[in-house]
Amino acid sequence: MRPTTPRTPGIPRTLRTTRRLVAALTAGAAAAALALLPTAPAQAESNGVGLTPALGWSSWSFVRHDPTAAVIDAQADAMKSSGLAAAGYQYVNIDDFWYQCPGSQGPAVDQYGRWATDTAEFPSSGAENGIAVVADHVHADGLKFGIYVTPGISKQAVAENTPIQGTSYTADQIATSSSEANYNCGGMVGIDYSKPGAQAFIDSWADEFASWGVDYVKIDGVGTGDVGDVQAWSAALQQTGRPIHLELSNGLAIGSASTWAQYSNGWRTGGDIECYCGSNGSSYPLTDWGNVQSRFGQVSDWQPYGGPGAFNDYDSIEVGNGANDGLTAPERQSQLSLWAMGASPLILGTDLTDLDPTDLGYLKNSAVLAVDQDSIDASRIVNNGNQQVYSKTEPDGSVVVALFNYSGSSAQTVSVNLADAGITGSTTATDLWSGQSVGSIGGTYSVNLGPGAVQLLRTAPGASTATELVSPASGRCLDDPNATTTPGTTQEVWDCHHGQNQEWTYTGGTLQTLGMCLDAFNQGTTAGTYVDLYTCNGQTNQQWKLNGNGTITGVQSGLCLDVRGGGDSGDGTPVEIWTCNGGSNQQWSRV
Repeated sequence: MRPTTPRTPGIPRTLRTTRRLVAALTAGAAAAALALLPTAPAQAESNGVGLTPALGWSSWSFVRHDPTAAVIDAQADAMKSSGLAAAGYQYVNIDDFWYQCPGSQGPAVDQYGRWATDTAEFPSSGAENGIAVVADHVHADGLKFGIYVTPGISKQAVAENTPIQGTSYTADQIATSSSEANYNCGGMVGIDYSKPGAQAFIDSWADEFASWGVDYVKIDGVGTGDVGDVQAWSAALQQTGRPIHLELSNGLAIGSASTWAQYSNGWRTGGDIECYCGSNGSSYPLTDWGNVQSRFGQVSDWQPYGGPGAFNDYDSIEVGNGANDGLTAPERQSQLSLWAMGASPLILGTDLTDLDPTDLGYLKNSAVLAVDQDSIDASRIVNNGNQQVYSKTEPDGSVVVALFNYSGSSAQTVSVNLADAGITGSTTATDLWSGQSVGSIGGTYSVNLGPGAVQLLRTAPGASTATELVSPASGRCLDDPNATTTPGTTQEVWDCHHGQNQEWTYTGGTLQTLGMCLDAFNQGTTAGTYVDLYTCNGQTNQQWKLNGNGTITGVQSGLCLDVRGGGDSGDGTPVEIWTCNGGSNQQWSRV
């Protein structure tokens, strides 16, 4: 606190409208210039599913191009009998090759232009479609069922000019001549969603899936040119009235993260995890350490964009079949740890009917699964060659720290300044893989790790303590003027003096001082919105992400906490949210 210099309290909310309008107008030009920079999601898919990362299994990694009803049924049964279902794994997903593919002219279609089920591999039962028969079996095991599609419409539907169910329109009236990605069958063309009947076509396909009992749809081959397909499928699945998870694949553009989050529950951030390096067409080995290594940077880069309802997806977990995974035992723990720190879906690609006992123990480790299911994306706080460290703070104030040896060939001592994880002083920690206490930790913590190994730690609750947030642009601290607790007080920077009104605690995604929360004024999501102190109310404009690059982003807006005017305008300079631009006035050091 500063008792010597009386100052005017922050402007009440009711008196700041004019100032805010000016700021918003001023922000317009800068925002336009920065429009191509990636922005975090303004909102997440609102279909009521995917509030935590999905747990399950997919056919692609192991089964590849040979899915059958018997194979899928057996995998579902194994998920249940192995205890994986009881541990939380619930989705059993058929990937590609469930439909008829007669050649490059595209998937065979039914009377309404939708893909026709391969009845040789998925036989009907009376009048019930073969895919629905498998879904019934999966549901009988207490699990959920998923299926695979790609954007567009089959050339077969266009050639046959199939009618669109429930309308007077036909396939050729909605199709374009541009090709769409279908990696294994081909023969898909685009849909012009401005044409009458286009949305109705996707609606009819979604209705069919819902009638079969589908709980999860993966759209593969999605690129920036397929936003119309993503929007159409999102709307179509919601209009069925059945809760259906929507996942996008693969290698999606980070610059469109807000779009993927608005219309889906998850998106693949990169290419396939599989190494495709088996001999004689074998699925084994499923992957290799190099493919896992490629995700370290992705977990860091995509950290601001995932959250409840819409998650970054780093592809399948290749743990379950021992040496056939293509990873050493330490590397398997590292893959699970990295995915869990990134709050990624954990979709197994392994053969569940032939599980390695050690791997099964890894997959059922409830402490590690809890790190994934907290739905919090970790920040990378050490990126020093083979030393990689990520951390995240839990709602109870405990901190999870993952220390990785990136090298797959030699041992490495990995070190971290625990203050960078928000831990000041000392605290106790538990190794989540061994379940053993590592005792008291504080200051700089180091551990020697073998090739590709990880140590995953969780501190005792409350380890994340109050810190000062210092702007390197000026060396001044984020400050609540005169320790004012009037709701709506504009926050600013001031010379650091270690008072309580400059001490901030990161708790449950909020930044708090004096028992109140840092808040984007009036739910604002535009550049120039002032940041104030307000009664904690659980709203998303009071949720913040502490990023590994030193920035702090608003969960609701995706904008960066910013010192107005470049950050060196003296004591009392207001703090606002602004388009993230890498400026030093958007960097914050925790001291």
